[in-house]
Amino acid sequence: MEHYFWLIPLGFALGAAGTLIGVGGGFILVPVLLLLYPYANPETITSISLAVVFFNALSGSWAYARMKRIDYKSGLLFAAAAIPGAIIGALTTDYIPRRLFDAVFGLLMIVAATYLFFHRIEEINPGDEKSRRHMARNIVEINGTVHAFSYNLKLGMGLSAFVGYVSSLLGIGGGIVHVPVLVRLLNFPVHIATATSHFMLAIMALTATIVHMAKGSFSHGGVHLTIYIAIGVLLGAQVGAALSTRVHGMWIIRGLAVALIFVGVRILVMAL
Repeated sequence: MEHYFWLIPLGFALGAAGTLIGVGGGFILVPVLLLLYPYANPETITSISLAVVFFNALSGSWAYARMKRIDYKSGLLFAAAAIPGAIIGALTTDYIPRRLFDAVFGLLMIVAATYLFFHRIEEINPGDEKSRRHMARNIVEINGTVHAFSYNLKLGMGLSAFVGYVSSLLGIGGGIVHVPVLVRLLNFPVHIATATSHFMLAIMALTATIVHMAKGSFSHGGVHLTIYIAIGVLLGAQVGAALSTRVHGMWIIRGLAVALIFVGVRILVMAL
């Protein structure tokens, strides 16, 4: 078991970084697992990643709940829309060849990295485009900060259904897509978007993980890998949430974007 211990600091880093920007860490963990275990089948990789994302999201959500940053009503509605897609995505993984899986994931990483690098999420004003508003929300943080915003509920539900399918299929949890969607298209304030995304991730990742468990996808050492990474993730998520109000999100996201480009290119080359 000693050769698994190095996975704990890996999980800690994933938990801290993932919780800091509300993405769960699956988009980092999957490429790492693909590089470390090139002969593993896609369902094993995605099952491990989704289980780790669940523990990360659970720990991060607990921290954000204490800060009162989670929009529970919106999170539950979006999660309800995403669950059917998450189940279908988990079931579809078995039918995708490994090389195709690598190619799709590599391309997704490059596209996501390009978007995150060149778009400043701080530039969006939650008060813009009032004509698109349908559901008004008012969230008050524990420190008294008030966030008043509104969004198109139908658009949010539709996008969540799509995110649920894609994230479960690729084992990335969905936060890498959901956070930009919440901020860019649904007018969520950044801090509320990251916290609410984490809350949704916990529900979505748990659903997909249960499906993978029922299918027996945790064979071939998957359980041990998950346990050790999860230990680090549970601790790291608390640190990431604590840092969320102190570290400039733009530089963190751009740093991750650079790493994603290199990882995406490498995986894409391996698939060709």
